[in-house]
Amino acid sequence: MRILGAAAAVALAAAPLAATVAFAQTPMDDPLDARDAKRVDRMEKVVRELRDIVFKAQKTGQPVVVQPADTDARMAEQATRIADLEQTLTKLNGSLESATHELDQARRDNGALKAELKALSDRLTADEQKATDAATAATAASGPQPPPEPPPQGADPKAAAADAFAKARQLMLSGDYDTAESAFSAYVTTYPETPRTPEARYWLGKTLAVRGDYVKAAGAFIGAIRGWPQATWAPDAVVELSRSLVAVKKPADACETLTELGRRYPKAPASVKTRAAAIRAQAKCS
Repeated sequence: MRILGAAAAVALAAAPLAATVAFAQTPMDDPLDARDAKRVDRMEKVVRELRDIVFKAQKTGQPVVVQPADTDARMAEQATRIADLEQTLTKLNGSLESATHELDQARRDNGALKAELKALSDRLTADEQKATDAATAATAASGPQPPPEPPPQGADPKAAAADAFAKARQLMLSGDYDTAESAFSAYVTTYPETPRTPEARYWLGKTLAVRGDYVKAAGAFIGAIRGWPQATWAPDAVVELSRSLVAVKKPADACETLTELGRRYPKAPASVKTRAAAIRAQAKCS
C-alpha cells in the first residue's frame, strides 16, 4: 500500500510538468502583426540613428542636429522649392518692370529726337530763306542780271541739262570759280527739279565758300541736303554746311548739323569725319 501511494504521488507530481512540456510544444501565434513589426523596425532604426548622432557629437564636440525624416523632410523640401520659385518670380517681375521702364524711356527719347529733328529742319528752312533773301538783296544791289539762257529750241531737256551740268563742273575743276558759280546758279534756276539739281546746289555752295560768301554758301548746302540724300557728296555737304554756319557765327546750329552727320551718314569717309571733328572743336560742341 505504501508503494502504491508513493507511485501515485510521483504520478501526480509529474502530471503538471508533462502538461507544461506539451503546452510548450504546441505552436503559438506571433503576438505582433505586420504593422506593429514595421513600427518596431522604424523605432529601432531611429534609436540606432540617435545613437550614432550622440556618439558622433561626443567625438567631434559639434552640436547635435537632427534632420527631419520622411514626411517632414518632404515638406521641408517642398517649402524650399516654393521659396525658390517665389524668388524666381520676384526676379522675373523685377526684370519685367525694368524692361517696361526702358521701353517708356525709349519712347520718350524717340519723341525728343523727333522734336530735335523738327527743330533742326525748321532752322535749316529759316537759314535757307535768309540766304535766299541775302542773295536776292545782293542781286538787286548789283543791278538786273540777264536771265539764264534757255535750252535751244527742240533740244532734248535731259541732254541739255546734262550738258549744262558737265560744263559747270568743268569750269570748277579748271579753277574758274566765278564762272562756275554763275553756271551752277543758272543750272539750279533753269533745271530746279532734275536728279542732279541737289548736287548742282552742292557744287554751287563749294564755289561760294571758296569766294568766302558763307551766307549764300549755307543756303546752297541746305538746298543740297534737303531730304538727306544718300549720295557720295552728301556727307561732305553736311560738313561744309556746318563750316559755313560757324563762319556766320551760328555755332549751335553747326553742332546740331554735325550731330545729324553721324546719324544720317554713319559710313561717311574717314576724311569727312576728320574734318567734322575739327569743325566740332572749332564750334566748341559739347
